[in-house]
Amino acid sequence: MRYLGLDLGSKTLGVAISDKTGLIASSYTIIRHNEEYDRLIDDIKKIVDEKQIDEIVLGLPKNMNNTIGPKGELSFQFKEKIENKLNIPVHLMDERLTTKQANDLLIFNDTSRKKRKQVIDSMAATIILQSYLDKGDKYGK
Repeated sequence: MRYLGLDLGSKTLGVAISDKTGLIASSYTIIRHNEEYDRLIDDIKKIVDEKQIDEIVLGLPKNMNNTIGPKGELSFQFKEKIENKLNIPVHLMDERLTTKQANDLLIFNDTSRKKRKQVIDSMAATIILQSYLDKGDKYGK
């Protein structure tokens, strides 16, 4: 089972991919967009087809008090668009603090500020996907 992790930002889409066993997430790419969500779905479809993805994990931004704001609503809409167009299951995963975790990890590894800006979103997607894989929901746990 192979998974694709997505972190939908206002300007970029961070993308991560799991290994074929569905155990380990790795950073894959960043797709820049200007809120052209239909084009993003076409880009996602190319990756899904090329990498033989079985399911997608999309970050769900929640407020710290666990409520859903406008960005969370956008994730629900994006999830529905992906499912309708690609006919593939999309799971939502709480993404609170993943960007901070990604930034902290990159700082810890002495990554320059310029390089951090280039990879932060795909790193956040990797954390989202790895969190989903570690939860074990896919195995019915």
